[in-house]
Amino acid sequence: MYAAADPASLTRLVHEFYADVRRDPLLAAVFGPRIGDDWDAHLDRMVAFWSDVMLGIKGFQGNVYGKHMTLEGVTPAHFQRWLDLFDATARRLFEAPVADELPVVAKRIAASLQYGFFGKVEVTGPAA
Repeated sequence: MYAAADPASLTRLVHEFYADVRRDPLLAAVFGPRIGDDWDAHLDRMVAFWSDVMLGIKGFQGNVYGKHMTLEGVTPAHFQRWLDLFDATARRLFEAPVADELPVVAKRIAASLQYGFFGKVEVTGPAA
């Protein structure tokens, strides 16, 4: 387990999390058609994103909100599953307090995207 977030640990988080996403029938149905065979590029972008968010390492360029708003078929269940998988991955790889902080950040991001999709926040975090 990692005691702190650093570029290597965030790379592992992203790769393990998105491996779970790709295997998950609910999430794969939304992300698979959009990303196609270009997962390596997506993973690189997500490592840059989380490195920026968690470590302040500038390198991510993009419009997270705009990209996600073009996804079709997204429901509150997709957000719930995404948060559940992310929380499980963070807790599997990191010790507290990082294991607690990563899902909080993910919930904030999800809330912004949910508001864009539904005009309200439908899901607040991992299922209990």
